[in-house]
Amino acid sequence: MVNRVVLFVLDSVGIGALPDSEQFGDIGVSTLGHIAKSTDHFKIPNLRKLGVGNIDGIDYIDADPNPIGAFGRSLEASNGKDTTTGHWEIAGLKIEQPFKTYPDGFPPHIINAFEAQTGRKVLCNKPASGTVVLDELGEEHMKTGNPIVYTSADSVFQIAAHEDIIPLDELYRMCQIARDILVGDDQVARVIARPFVGEPGNFQRTSNRRDYSIKPFEKTVLDYAKEAGYDVRAVGKIVDIYDGEGITHDVHTKDNMDGVDQTLNYLKEDFKGILFTNLVDFDAKFGHRRDVAGYRQAIEEVDARLPELFNAMKPSDLLIILADHGNDPAYSGTDHTREYIPLLIYGDDVKAGTNIGTRQTFADVAATVSDILGIPATANGTSFKNEILK
Repeated sequence: MVNRVVLFVLDSVGIGALPDSEQFGDIGVSTLGHIAKSTDHFKIPNLRKLGVGNIDGIDYIDADPNPIGAFGRSLEASNGKDTTTGHWEIAGLKIEQPFKTYPDGFPPHIINAFEAQTGRKVLCNKPASGTVVLDELGEEHMKTGNPIVYTSADSVFQIAAHEDIIPLDELYRMCQIARDILVGDDQVARVIARPFVGEPGNFQRTSNRRDYSIKPFEKTVLDYAKEAGYDVRAVGKIVDIYDGEGITHDVHTKDNMDGVDQTLNYLKEDFKGILFTNLVDFDAKFGHRRDVAGYRQAIEEVDARLPELFNAMKPSDLLIILADHGNDPAYSGTDHTREYIPLLIYGDDVKAGTNIGTRQTFADVAATVSDILGIPATANGTSFKNEILK
């Protein structure tokens, strides 16, 4: 009997273009595919053992003749390709209207309100790469004390500030001010604190990032699990994505390896419910920066640690490895890409070698978790519990 489900999100590790990807400006995208094709030495033996190469549509990774997990892929039913949309759908929601974006920067009424309430003028105010913008404006920021405010193709209002110039407490306060402004017709999915350190020419982001999200508009599988008395433990930015809703315990992480460590720490504890991890480096450090080699190495590093997760699992645990969208590092631009996500399911009770095919929504994950834990289901999704369990 399964009484603990581990949702392990490899942030942005999509596996191929969705049928409607061209409507989102994405032609021929495949995050994992282009990474695999970039080298003859892509070392992901554990993902292969789980069955990643056996998934329908994957012809760029050799299939395993005897996979140890169940496997499949999923379409995204929601209208979007961002972090919040993907994670909310995983938890059982469907986003009909995409979150608002600001491709020309934020209008004067937003910036004026932000400056008036923070007492600081704004630098930048345009879509930008988080690392490039530090090279362009980091020195001016240090001289003036003015925060760097920028956005992207995502629905985000990002504030970058040097930790020696604007202390973290003040940066977080500024983010809350922005969060309170960006509601109603101006609503964005997330306000993000982007602290950094260093000197001109050598600026580096720190692990003190914080995301200020809007609350989900309906109950998710996390809420139903919490209400039923289960633990819902969050690793990484999960707690921020859901604005704390449905979460009983949480820990932020410094990087992917810390995310694996914190997941292992939680696995060692005795609880029933959901353990929900996000490994963000794939997306933040390599996908948006279009760094194919770095992305490949990051996947290999996590793959090498999967046996630690397998060994830490109890007989009553179920592991689902998945993604939330794509971010093809071989594609043009810096935006996420609309792709299928992988579903790799492992545990003592799993029927190894089972192909669950192509799911019609990420919310099938939520429906399956609800089915396994015996809690109310969200309005979206179809459980694959009976397909995967012995």
